[in-house]
Amino acid sequence: MRKLIAFDDDSFDKLKQLARDRMATFQELADEAFADLLRKHGIPIDLKDALRKSVRLAADTAEKGGGRKTSLKDRTSRKAKP
Repeated sequence: MRKLIAFDDDSFDKLKQLARDRMATFQELADEAFADLLRKHGIPIDLKDALRKSVRLAADTAEKGGGRKTSLKDRTSRKAKP
């Protein structure tokens, strides 16, 4: 998928120079930058990251004794019965 992103001339020149210095393509720099941004905000980058996050959340819930939560409907229906 292709999308356009606008850069000011100075930033674009610095990014091109960084790509040359690292012997990387501009696309590789962009991929790394966006992956870092997503990671910073806790958004999984790919399926592997999503599964890791899911397992970590499940383990944290089990540690805290969260167990399975009931819905509001289940709680109110139990109270209504005499």
